[in-house]
Amino acid sequence: MTQTNTDPAAAGNQSAALDPANPRGAFAPEGRFDLSGAAQGPLARLRVGVKDMIDVQDRITGAGNPDWRATHGPARQHAPVVRQLLDAGADLIGKTLTDELAYSLNGENFHYGTPVNPVTPDRIPGGSSCGSAVAAASGLCDIGLGTDTAGSIRLPATFCGAWGFRPTHGAVSSEGVVPLAPSYDVVGWITRDAATLARAGQVLLSGAPAQGGPSGRLLIADDAWSLASEDVRQGLAAPLETMMTRFGSVEHAELAPEGLLAWQQIFRLIQGREVWAAHGEWITQNAPRFGPDIGERFKWASTIAAGDADDAAIQRRRIAAQLDELLQDAVLCIPTVSFVAPLKGATTAAEDRTRALCLLCIASLAGLPQLTLPAMAGNQCAVGLSLLAARGRDQALLDQAASWAS
Repeated sequence: MTQTNTDPAAAGNQSAALDPANPRGAFAPEGRFDLSGAAQGPLARLRVGVKDMIDVQDRITGAGNPDWRATHGPARQHAPVVRQLLDAGADLIGKTLTDELAYSLNGENFHYGTPVNPVTPDRIPGGSSCGSAVAAASGLCDIGLGTDTAGSIRLPATFCGAWGFRPTHGAVSSEGVVPLAPSYDVVGWITRDAATLARAGQVLLSGAPAQGGPSGRLLIADDAWSLASEDVRQGLAAPLETMMTRFGSVEHAELAPEGLLAWQQIFRLIQGREVWAAHGEWITQNAPRFGPDIGERFKWASTIAAGDADDAAIQRRRIAAQLDELLQDAVLCIPTVSFVAPLKGATTAAEDRTRALCLLCIASLAGLPQLTLPAMAGNQCAVGLSLLAARGRDQALLDQAASWAS
């Protein structure tokens, strides 16, 4: 793997933000286009920005990296998720920027710059679905289509003050999507309001089996809340109090007696092993240019032994079974992210990233649906409150949230 030492992001950000063809730097290179959907349908004339990890027919899926783009041809057909949206009447307005191969949570693309966070322009938008989050939150599109492996829908939706949804693993097709870690990867979406989030779900989840209606029991995960910074706690105090009034029963629970850090390490080993299986051959053959953080992440992934990942997979199955039992008749409430968006160009503290992944890995490990709703902290940064439901209860969770916001 080779890496460049210059950083074009700072210069690129300002020009991208002022470029009328790419407002707020949300779109990928050569990413703007107009593709109309069906004349009628449940999503008629809603505008969709598609993360540049997802195939659109006759266009190259660039995956946020110029060398990936140079070594791949145009997609032969739409990804099924794109076809679903078009058939439902939605219009595509372009491909949105992503972190390189979706292997980051920052939203700062070394090659193409950083989309402008509409809530706090001096802070990062979060990633890897950074362009979709910025486009949806700032009104450039109605639905920002993205992917989520370790939080790439949930975290940028939070930082940009938007609604975000990670579905049950496998509920939405991942065909025609550049993989990162397939046993975690899902296609999700970001919107400015709960009603649109639910409307999109009615289309994208139409082929997935539903596993029951909304729950009247809320679980507050105390060990998850203990990871939140003071800013996040302050910003979520009122939304949490309101949320508790919406359920007939509220209880407190501890998710991980061994500690959520142990869950995060299990998640990380499996993810890294799958990442290298997905991209190691291409990296070895093409020696692509990666931003420093991305390059180091891939280098680490290449060192994970199969036995270590297999041992972690055993623990993962135990965690998933535990959460399945816990959520049979309940919804779990946690902070989406443990800290507010860092300033652009700042080094995110390793401890902050780890704490965030301790929260984000919960749904990823168990393949559960998670909805994040926006709130504001006292320092005017956006924060997010999350609800996790039992697998298959995706639409029930979406409809429940939409009913509260109506």
